[in-house]
Amino acid sequence: MEAFCGSRFWDSNLSVHTDNPDLTPCFQNTVLAWIPSIYLWSALPFYLLYLKHNKRGYIVLSVLSRFKTLFGVLLWCVSWADLFYSFHELLQNRTPPPVYFVTPLIVGITMLLATLLIQYERLRGVQSSGVLIIFWFLSVLCAVGPFRSKIMTTAAQGHVNERFRFTTFYIYFALIIMELILSCFKEKPPFFSPVSTDSNPCPELTSGFLSRLTFWWFTSMAILGYKRPIEDKDLWSLNEDDTSKAIVQQLTKEWDKEKAKCKEKEDVTYVKKSNNVLNHVGDGPEEAEVLIRDKKHNRKPSFLKALLRTFGAYFLIGSFFKLIQDLLAFVNPQLLSALIGFIKNKDAPAWWGFLIAALMFICAVLQTLMLHQHFQYSFVTGMRLRTGITGVIYRKSLVITNSAKRSSTVGEIVNLMSVDAQRFMDLVAFLNMLWSAPLQIFLALYFLWQTLGPSVLAGVAVMVLLIPFNAAIAMKTRAFQVEQMRYKDSRIKLMNEILGGIKVLKLYAWEPSFSEKVLEIRKNELRVLKKSAYLNSLSSFAWISAPFLVALTTFAVYVSVDEKNILDAEKAFVSLSLFNILKFPLSMLPQVISYIVQTSVSLKRIQQFLSHDELDPNSVETKVIAPGNAISVANASFSWGKELKPSLKDINLLVPTGALVAVVGHVGCGKSSLMSALLGEMEKLEGEVAVKGSVAYVPQQAWIQNATLKDNILFGQAPNEQKYQNVLEACALKTDLEVLPGGDQTEIGEKGINLSGGQRQRVSLARAVYSNSDIYLLDDPLSAVDSHVARHIFDKVIGPDGVLKGKTRILVTHGISFLPQVDHIVVLGDGKISEMGSYQDLLKQNKAFAEFLRNYALDEDIREDEPTVLEEEEEVLLAEDTLSIHTDLADNEPVTNEARKQFLRQLSVISSEGGECPNKMSTKRRVCEKKPAESPLPRRNPNEKLIQAETAETGTVKLTVFWQYMKAVGPVICFVICFLYCCQNAAAIGANVWLSDWTNEPVINGTQHNTAMRIGVYAALGLLQGLIVLITSFTLAMGGIKAARSLHAALLENKFHTPQSFYDTTPTGRIINRFSKDIYVIDEVIPPSILMFLGTFFTSLSTMIVIIASTPLFAVVIVPLAIVYFFVQRFYVATSRQLKRLESVSRSPIYSHFSETVSGTSVIRAYGRVKSFIDISDQKIDENQKSHYPGIVSNRWLGIRVEFVGNCIVLFAALFAVIGKNSLNPGLVGLSVSYALQVTLSLNFMVRATSELETNIVAVERIKEYSETETEAPWAIEGKSPPQDWPSKGEVEFVNYSARYRKGLDLVLKGLNLQVHGGEKIGIVGRTGAGKSSMTLCLFRILEAAKGEIKIDGVKIAEIGLHDLRSRLTIIPQDPVLFSGTLRMNLDPFNKYSDEEIWKALELSHLKTFVSSQPSMLEYECSEGGENLSVGQRQLVCLARALLRKTRILILDEATAAIDLETDGLIQMTIRTQFEDCTVLTIAHRLNTIMDYTRVLVLDNGTVAEFDTPANLIASKGIFYSMAKDAGLA
Repeated sequence: MEAFCGSRFWDSNLSVHTDNPDLTPCFQNTVLAWIPSIYLWSALPFYLLYLKHNKRGYIVLSVLSRFKTLFGVLLWCVSWADLFYSFHELLQNRTPPPVYFVTPLIVGITMLLATLLIQYERLRGVQSSGVLIIFWFLSVLCAVGPFRSKIMTTAAQGHVNERFRFTTFYIYFALIIMELILSCFKEKPPFFSPVSTDSNPCPELTSGFLSRLTFWWFTSMAILGYKRPIEDKDLWSLNEDDTSKAIVQQLTKEWDKEKAKCKEKEDVTYVKKSNNVLNHVGDGPEEAEVLIRDKKHNRKPSFLKALLRTFGAYFLIGSFFKLIQDLLAFVNPQLLSALIGFIKNKDAPAWWGFLIAALMFICAVLQTLMLHQHFQYSFVTGMRLRTGITGVIYRKSLVITNSAKRSSTVGEIVNLMSVDAQRFMDLVAFLNMLWSAPLQIFLALYFLWQTLGPSVLAGVAVMVLLIPFNAAIAMKTRAFQVEQMRYKDSRIKLMNEILGGIKVLKLYAWEPSFSEKVLEIRKNELRVLKKSAYLNSLSSFAWISAPFLVALTTFAVYVSVDEKNILDAEKAFVSLSLFNILKFPLSMLPQVISYIVQTSVSLKRIQQFLSHDELDPNSVETKVIAPGNAISVANASFSWGKELKPSLKDINLLVPTGALVAVVGHVGCGKSSLMSALLGEMEKLEGEVAVKGSVAYVPQQAWIQNATLKDNILFGQAPNEQKYQNVLEACALKTDLEVLPGGDQTEIGEKGINLSGGQRQRVSLARAVYSNSDIYLLDDPLSAVDSHVARHIFDKVIGPDGVLKGKTRILVTHGISFLPQVDHIVVLGDGKISEMGSYQDLLKQNKAFAEFLRNYALDEDIREDEPTVLEEEEEVLLAEDTLSIHTDLADNEPVTNEARKQFLRQLSVISSEGGECPNKMSTKRRVCEKKPAESPLPRRNPNEKLIQAETAETGTVKLTVFWQYMKAVGPVICFVICFLYCCQNAAAIGANVWLSDWTNEPVINGTQHNTAMRIGVYAALGLLQGLIVLITSFTLAMGGIKAARSLHAALLENKFHTPQSFYDTTPTGRIINRFSKDIYVIDEVIPPSILMFLGTFFTSLSTMIVIIASTPLFAVVIVPLAIVYFFVQRFYVATSRQLKRLESVSRSPIYSHFSETVSGTSVIRAYGRVKSFIDISDQKIDENQKSHYPGIVSNRWLGIRVEFVGNCIVLFAALFAVIGKNSLNPGLVGLSVSYALQVTLSLNFMVRATSELETNIVAVERIKEYSETETEAPWAIEGKSPPQDWPSKGEVEFVNYSARYRKGLDLVLKGLNLQVHGGEKIGIVGRTGAGKSSMTLCLFRILEAAKGEIKIDGVKIAEIGLHDLRSRLTIIPQDPVLFSGTLRMNLDPFNKYSDEEIWKALELSHLKTFVSSQPSMLEYECSEGGENLSVGQRQLVCLARALLRKTRILILDEATAAIDLETDGLIQMTIRTQFEDCTVLTIAHRLNTIMDYTRVLVLDNGTVAEFDTPANLIASKGIFYSMAKDAGLA
């Protein structure tokens, strides 16, 4: 080296052991000059390869680019000026050393390369080059040394040696600094790049290298999110590489390749096999045997390989970053050891310390940057995986055969998409741990071994032993979770029923009994929660004590093995920081392995689904056909699956173009199968099928999309208003549109939930007609509609004079009346065509068809004889049915036509709100309440809603909510928890301070004294910390459970006391949501996030305390760092919370669209809309990823900023230790720096915990809101309860009584005055909405009086408790509501009556025979809503309830449509005999039941119109007379 340089290469006296270090000229001219060049040349091949593949158009030559190039050329000139100067010296016989030729040559060529690279990048469209930024940075870094050195030598000597080289070096230094500064600016976007139409492109693409490295480009969104909640329109478009289109295309390509490969292999096997069998030479058969066996082992196409080929390369970049980060993680413990060594060595020059501090900081910053680049790559891979898998599954689901579709339900396929794709996403984030964890463990052990020798093994043994302990706890926790889910489900089911039948509970005064049942389940649920809380506190004890126990055993073993082993600061704290590194991979490894196991199961399921058979697109010939025909089938057989027997055999069929062909036959003879066969949906076993022209298909079960009605009809065709109106007219949809709230813009719910069956069928038909195809396959479209509508549709659409005349139509039908008008009839029987021909021909043949006619003609005639109702009225009838089936106890206003339309309108509003209509019950009442019919509305106002939209919370959470939660937990407990946390951290600090004190113990002739005491105190402090952790987390869990119990109890209590009007205006779903989702959050999400928050908060706090205690100067830096931290945290929390919300909102449409598609595949294929449906699906996935991607980046953005704050803490802790070197001992420095090294993690998690807490604490607010709604009157009033036998006579008196449903609505009863004597039987009649049911509701005080009063036996009912009143009256309500539970519970929830009494009641209500025939008798389980009893039986159960209660006043609200005459007779008879001496008020719909009553009350519009005996009323020819006349009784 000396010959090469002409001086020494390294001189440690000059460079290390001095207060003013310098490097030798030789070192400067070789190593420092060459480092940048070596870097650039080694990076070059990879970079060129990358540029070759990434072309984004070229960038126009800009001023920036010109300057960069100019400086580059100048640099080259300057370097080579040096070279020529050396030659000049040669000529002058001063021979310079070889280094003066070599270095300028190398540097010059490198500068030339850099200049060319600047231009090449410009042509490839690179806006900001990372490679060159690093190169210029390295050049500047390497030139700083020589720069300082040159100045120093000049200053020392007082004059300049080698003036020329001195000058060129300064010019060189100035130029590279210019280059570095210029390269940090980014160029304009490339020219000719594909024109971006995005309104809001992602700034990542155009951001510079440094901006990408630190995720600075995300800051704009973070600030926006802080200013106001982010909305959809603020989200950036996806990058091209992340869109479904790009990803799925690539994945499909790889998957197809993979399938093709496997197929090739199979084919090869077949070929070989056949050859051998043919050439029976020698041992032919054996050989064939072998090959056939081989075929079994043939591999299936592996989806994993396709995934690896698609995403592997991108993912590996992330793995590379992870590798660098892992290696960097072990540099800081080494630097810490150097720092402690420096503090020990009193003579060391100060700059060593500053260098170490700077290196620690640089290393930490690099580690942060690498880690987050790795995470970015991993998470983006995960996101792409989900997109790819979802897209591939969606595309596959559109082409699988029907038999394959049957093997997996829609739910299962949707699960593949949601759950299994999600698993991949979760796994990818941690997949690198699979190799990284073992690597980290190995390295950590290696360094520990070097520090402490074999004693390390003791510590490792403890770590390994803790793994199964944690695993066991996890297993047990999972078991508890399952049990708790069971309780939770049963509680929600019960709540659902209670809310559905809340009115009945109120009428019977049964609330306490049901409230008890719910609280019983809740008690069990909380019991399980408590058990899992014990477990959790154990596991957090293990988790927090683990590092400590490990350190304790290691140090104890180390010190006891040999007394020459001295525990000094260096060993203790370096090994502590290494143990901290070990903690993470050891805990992650088992998790990753379990993730991998789960994902491999998912992979198998996805692979199996993707390997299903696909429909053969060529089974139906579409090009060639015999002239004049539209459809021809020759000798064809079809089955639903290759392995199933054929469902259609030997079909021969020719359909001329433009013919109308009817297909008839008995149920299950293969009519629908024939349709599917023509569409190519079935497996063609043999024969030929040809269909010429476009096809429209109307399936038997109409398939309706969740879109507007108009979109359902247009189905992707171009809109044409005239044509559209004609189609609506023809399909009889005009009248329906008038009833729907938004006309044809009405949003139709999923599966067409807010249309009647007939409407759905007509929409499906309208879609076909609008498509204007050549061939129409109509699968029984007329069965779902009424006969007169069917006739209309046949005449206007299908028949010889309909809209479709001249098209080829195949109509499956049962309607015989249409058959004479068709051209051909095909009769199917048992999957064969039994006969064909025109109507007349077939009648003459007198075979199967004639018999079919005879069978069907009977009911057909009856149907035809009905008077045809006017079109306009059909819908009104529909409304009537919808109403009357579920008519409720309230018909307080005349429901005119208008109100009826109003009702339907609300119905669809309710369903479009997410189908939260409470069991379709009480719908009618809502109509009436919504608005009195006198003021008909302007017709279309889609926004008019009965149900107020639920508000979504945005913005920050108020502190009051936290206070409410603290009150629920109990302020004392809160205080105790905080106190315990302080103790826990005090103990931890104590243990570490003790350790640092121990390490400073003086060494006396090679040993330390009283080690036993040292170990003992250390152990005691550490275990105390563990113990306090145990107590803390347990107290916190108990507090959480206490809060959960009290919040739920308050909510339940309030809901049972809430007046009925609340339930009429709030969808059940919304109340249930409070009981399920929000209670779940309070039970299981809030306590752990509080635990995490407090843990990280106190850890960070104790770090600060330790550092300030050891180096008080640190206090100066804390304030600015805290401010930065606080701002980053606020920005992040606001933005990420909103992004999470947007992400979850945009996720469900993907799955609902998917399940919709799966159920409608045949329609989608028939209309040839597969492509556009794929596009819709892709768009929905992209919408979701648009909010998911910023969510990922927001975490990276946060991580880098928070970790930077952490790295600054490390820097200052080390710096101040160096500054205060003389007053510090090594133990304290070790303590403060090792604390600082850990702080980054807890700072990072603290932000996440805050964010989680803020997101979830909202649940408390929502529950509070529903626990404080207004309540009805008290159930019992002290000192006001009526006598025991009240009402003894049963007299009822209304005094000037008026009532209304809710504030702000009109009166429904207006000034009623009437008196009923004890024992009278009163019938109450009146038109719909006259206020009949309202009267009964007023007796029970479901409606409170507006003015006036009701007296029963002289007691004013408004003055007694509600339960005192309600339990003394009996009602048999209109719709019988049963609850799931035993029959006995349904009759007597309070267990008041003996078994004999119950059997007696059952006997009287004619149920005895049914009940005694059941094996479980009174314990017979009723299912939800009493589904396993007939409607009549349910009505009789209600009668039995009434018989059991047997009070002096019975109110009978007669059922309208639901009940058969037989049951009705039984009930009437029982009432006449059993309630002879009671007062009976009957709301009658059929007058014949009340003709023998004492008196009849006729209500009209809420007032008493007539009140007298039936005979007198008929004689007086009033309203009652006209009603009786209508009923044929007068």
